[in-house]
Amino acid sequence: MLTDVAVIAAALAVAAFLVWPRIAQAPGWRATVTPLASIIGSGFLVLGPILDDSFGVWAPVAMAGLCAVAWAFGAAIRVNIADLDAHPQARGRAERQVETAASWVLAAAYVISVTYYLNLFGAFALRIADLGAGAATRGGTGAQIVTTLVFLGILALGAGRGFGALERAEQVSVGLKLAIIAGLLAGLVIAFGGRAAENALVVNPVTVSGWPAVWLVFGLIVTVQGFETSRYLGASYDAALRIRTMRRAQALSAAIYVAYVTPLVFLFPAGAVPFSETAIVGMMGQVAPVLPPLLILAALSAQLSAAIADTGGSGGLVAELTGGRVSERMGYAGLVALGIGMTWMLDVFQIIAYASRAFALYYALQAGLAAMARHRAGRADAPLYAGLAVLGLLMAALGAPVEG
Repeated sequence: MLTDVAVIAAALAVAAFLVWPRIAQAPGWRATVTPLASIIGSGFLVLGPILDDSFGVWAPVAMAGLCAVAWAFGAAIRVNIADLDAHPQARGRAERQVETAASWVLAAAYVISVTYYLNLFGAFALRIADLGAGAATRGGTGAQIVTTLVFLGILALGAGRGFGALERAEQVSVGLKLAIIAGLLAGLVIAFGGRAAENALVVNPVTVSGWPAVWLVFGLIVTVQGFETSRYLGASYDAALRIRTMRRAQALSAAIYVAYVTPLVFLFPAGAVPFSETAIVGMMGQVAPVLPPLLILAALSAQLSAAIADTGGSGGLVAELTGGRVSERMGYAGLVALGIGMTWMLDVFQIIAYASRAFALYYALQAGLAAMARHRAGRADAPLYAGLAVLGLLMAALGAPVEG
């Protein structure tokens, strides 16, 4: 009961902070919240159970490593933001071609990420019927039906009124998600403290090691993806602010992720909760009864808003890259068709791996652009970004799905 009170108090405190006009209207905070909300969106729901199941007591180290890789790719994108701002006409033909290729890859990555978001939406939607039970059936037909119907609803919305009317709803969703995450962290800290006082913490063994562990981490990069959104906020914020707030968003998200995973892995013995994409609901039900319904609310809100945002982004990119020959509405239709196909052919963890590969390829191209920009400027760190581009290509080629 006291844990429930602490969870609700933490969530309300963060919600109050986010709606405080001095914070909500500050350009620096708004520019921070956009990438921050993307980074700790869907990944927050699945990463804890995945890392606990695969890496056991070493899960916090794996989490920190994943955040470090994301920070490196973020650094490459920050180089490109600064270079475009300082030298907008300096890029040669090769750089422009790489940028175009990166945009096409990002459009494709959006298609897969929307499928990932909506499959999570479908899985969490089914948990409403049984908040206190174990995980929902992985890959169940019910979740696929829900996902398909939501895809069709998004298509109807995009082909009709468009997504502009939902911008305010997306802002509310971001605040709701961050507030509930604060409550979840409060619950985990209290549970960890209580177990530690009773000398009842658990130490789970590693089940994935060696190169398979590396391939698994490669296949999870999408769960910390989202910082690149700062690259595309140039119409609203100057380059210096976008660079500064991207760093802030990545630092905050890394701290939140590690603070989330660390107590989690010491609370649940291996196999205590059936492993699935919604395992976090069953885990948090053992921490505080109020958390499962809050998590499902956050999941449904976050997945839908993220899917709508990325659908709009993908359609807009395709229209721009084709010079209008493929309209945004045609882009939406193509995305929905591909997404429904993947929904019925793949499970959520396979979709996560494919999305990770797509974003890893995008990051590889951005790192390549950063290397070219630094070489053009005569900077000694150009080879570091070239090496980062190679790492991105390896991640795109070798990222592996979670095996349940």
